[in-house]
Amino acid sequence: MKKVNLENYRKDKYYPRIVSVVEDILSNGNIVKTIDVFVELGMLEKKKLKDWKEGRAPYLEKVLSGSLSKLSRILRILRFHVHDLNLKPQKQCIKNGKKVLRYSKYGDRNLEEAYSYEFVKLSKKM
Repeated sequence: MKKVNLENYRKDKYYPRIVSVVEDILSNGNIVKTIDVFVELGMLEKKKLKDWKEGRAPYLEKVLSGSLSKLSRILRILRFHVHDLNLKPQKQCIKNGKKVLRYSKYGDRNLEEAYSYEFVKLSKKM
């Protein structure tokens, strides 16, 4: 499997589904959260998401379905797609009490950031 990059991400088998999910999310608001994309893709059950948010799962990847390489691939395609849509990335910090929740098994900074982003649709000025 080739690494997803700027030249080939639109040809990836996950791209059409990600586009559809992002469109659905944007039809209901101005923010696309990475976690919501995984929920809509069927890779994250709402009950398991709640378990993670309440500290009953050590990290988000533990409750996501799919291999780590598949999850990483989807994150990368999502990032390229929202860039094309001109959505502004901003980090969100999810806490359980005072503790910041962890997204990845190993706590890799880049991966933690990739999971934590939400993308905001900027309003057009008249």
